[in-house]
Amino acid sequence: MGLQFGVVPSLTPKRWQDSTAETVQVVLPNDSNPLGFILGGTVMHLIDITGAIACHRHTNMLALTAGVDSLDFIHPIKVGDLILLKSRVTCVFNTSLEVEVEVFSEAIETGERKLTSKAYLTFVSLDKNGKPSKVPPLLVETPEDEELGRQARVRRVERLKRRAAD
Repeated sequence: MGLQFGVVPSLTPKRWQDSTAETVQVVLPNDSNPLGFILGGTVMHLIDITGAIACHRHTNMLALTAGVDSLDFIHPIKVGDLILLKSRVTCVFNTSLEVEVEVFSEAIETGERKLTSKAYLTFVSLDKNGKPSKVPPLLVETPEDEELGRQARVRRVERLKRRAAD
């Protein structure tokens, strides 16, 4: 059925579990640098896509990436390994939401997984005319959910301060 543009989405609260996304692919030589590790830009591209999917699932609307609050490369991922990306909505504001994306490597030979990157992205939900649109609330069910939301609100305050200073 797909997204129905022009149809006002439901503003019924949703659980983060209902909008998660996961991407898995093998790291190929054309995605790597001369050292045999995946390019940072390729990782960033996959983070943006996987994050956007969680956003679309939560809002049932299109969205734009408004910002990336942090992205740390903790460990490299080598050619031949798998790259796994997992995204979840951490907090909802009025017309925007924050999505956390965790990136893992998985060694083909051993199955060992390692956290390699983590990023927090903000997306703005758009209506059929490209205008910001209200986002369904996020159900907060556990202390972990509450803490992730608290941290997201802190990041939002800092992001808005940076924008005001520009």
